[in-house]
Amino acid sequence: MARKDDAASAANPGRLKQIALTYKMTRRADSKIGLIIAAVGIVTFGVFLGIGFLIGHPIYLGILGFVLAFLAMAIVFGRRAERAAFGQMEGQPGAAAAVLDNVGRGWSTTPAVAMNRSQDVVHRAVGKAGIVLIAEGNPNRVKSLLAAEKKKMARVVSDVPVHDFIVGNGEGEVPLKKLRTTMLKLPRVLSGPQVTTTNDRLRAMGDLMKNMPIPKGPMPKGMRMPRGGQNGR
Repeated sequence: MARKDDAASAANPGRLKQIALTYKMTRRADSKIGLIIAAVGIVTFGVFLGIGFLIGHPIYLGILGFVLAFLAMAIVFGRRAERAAFGQMEGQPGAAAAVLDNVGRGWSTTPAVAMNRSQDVVHRAVGKAGIVLIAEGNPNRVKSLLAAEKKKMARVVSDVPVHDFIVGNGEGEVPLKKLRTTMLKLPRVLSGPQVTTTNDRLRAMGDLMKNMPIPKGPMPKGMRMPRGGQNGR
């Protein structure tokens, strides 16, 4: 019991520190986050407390209102923090790879399977929806990268559906903040064993960045591809 209590007490400060750090990062992009969260909590609690006085149960409705106010504040904070995070990542090379790392269970992702000297890059995700290629960079240049990558995969996994998206805010592109939702909406056509087999085939094909260290999240703006990497190999 003592060990469990010690572990819980050690974990709580870590969570609180993480929440505080998230709040500070969100506040940089959303200066009104504190006022908005407070307003949501006060209004939610006030509404339930007012209803409690009207029906003659202020204590019961007050407790319920406090709990729901805390929940509403957490939901609003989470959404605005997520929006602020996407706003800070948007436009940075490698931002899509950071989103893919958190797309959810059942997906196997490989960053930078193709790249050119201009830092246009294609990432790959494999799941029950099939293969998804996500490109970020100049729309005109990444189309050739996507076409070359799809042609290579067709020789190895021709029986697996391939979806491709270009991350951006232009016509026909998928905004970064909607990338995860878009992928999760794809129809599931593969079983678990088929996903594993597909991953094994693609790994055998090899990846551009297999032997190159890649930092987590957005790639440094000063990073350059070596000569000969124009077509992703």
